[in-house]
Amino acid sequence: MDYRIHPLADVQSSSIGEGTTIWQFCVVFKQAIIGKNCNICANCIIENRVSIGDNVTVKSGVQVWDGITVDDNVFIGPNVTFTNDTYPRSKKHLDEYGKIHVKKGATIGANSTILPNVIIGEYSLIGAGTVVTKDIPPFSVWYGNPAVHKGYITKEAVVLTLELTDKVTGDKYCLTDNDIKKV
Repeated sequence: MDYRIHPLADVQSSSIGEGTTIWQFCVVFKQAIIGKNCNICANCIIENRVSIGDNVTVKSGVQVWDGITVDDNVFIGPNVTFTNDTYPRSKKHLDEYGKIHVKKGATIGANSTILPNVIIGEYSLIGAGTVVTKDIPPFSVWYGNPAVHKGYITKEAVVLTLELTDKVTGDKYCLTDNDIKKV
């Protein structure tokens, strides 16, 4: 066993990657898949039909429900709320739940709420307390309720204006299909 599970966690899955740590009071269902070098902080739930990539941080108080896919190098802040049912009712169980896909390198700030059937693009940044109701494009910065596009962000976490300018240095950037580069 090349991973660490706190003795007060209930981890039923055998699909846990090398170097991953799962802290106290977590529940990980049997079919969940968690990659290498992840940090699943205290008080998290990870359901069955969930896939979490490598090098992912899931801070305390996060529930990752059926239908959620998290790619590599994602940061999920404390108390982020994922939802997978648009019209929930007590004792009503669906055959299929809404999907959420958090793509590589994305960051979701504390206390954000992510509604079902959205894609959060590569290296995007969702600010704390944001309510995401629609797809978030790659390399973009969003915050508010509902989420509003406020700027862009590079892989190296340089925050840019909507005009793709670094507020600190004044450097200009160009957005391509899969990256942001300084011009």
